[in-house]
Amino acid sequence: MPDREERFRVMLDMVEATVGPQPRVLDLACGTGSITDRLLRRFPKAVSTGVDLDPALLTIARGTFAGDDRVTFVTADLKDPDWTARLPYDSYDAVLTATALHWLYAGPLATLYGQLAGLVRDGGVLMNADHMVDRTTPRINAAERAHRHAAMDRAKENGAVDWAEWWALAGKDPALAEPTARRFEIYGEHADGDTPSLQWHVQTLLTAGFAESRAVWSAPSDALVLALK
Repeated sequence: MPDREERFRVMLDMVEATVGPQPRVLDLACGTGSITDRLLRRFPKAVSTGVDLDPALLTIARGTFAGDDRVTFVTADLKDPDWTARLPYDSYDAVLTATALHWLYAGPLATLYGQLAGLVRDGGVLMNADHMVDRTTPRINAAERAHRHAAMDRAKENGAVDWAEWWALAGKDPALAEPTARRFEIYGEHADGDTPSLQWHVQTLLTAGFAESRAVWSAPSDALVLALK
């Protein structure tokens, strides 16, 4: 994902613009804590709650931030109606997530957006950077996908590991073997989900209770949508 850092930069720019440099953040479907890492390097007085279900990625995240009292990690299934009860705070300045919610189908994602509208304080924001596919442009989509996958193939030829190879390495690591095995029991090879359009996200967030919503960054296959409470 060659534009990964750019989406994070815009995300944090908009955090600062809307809620300031000392936010209380919910890092949603946090994985290894990529957003939290960048958040705390840019805003040292921020605090972050990372939420995920993946035991292997949470093992990495907890090891990375061990001893940092600005960070809390919570194991929770976002499809559980009561997952928010596990959180240490009742409200957040910002909910941030990247390349994760496409693991949910549109129905559960709409439900999740409604729950998040209840967690974001008035004046706070939700930002989701993810694959958002416009199915009205199939030829453009096919050209972009072919170009992107050619670049991925070149990277792999130069030594980059792909998704399956990364997990194979994790399964052989002494600290990660057991949580990786549990992770595959939960998800299998990859969870099913949807990649609805940017317009779907914008409208669904407005319906969920946010006052304003629009894209603040986009690439040929991905976008960063911001919703203001």
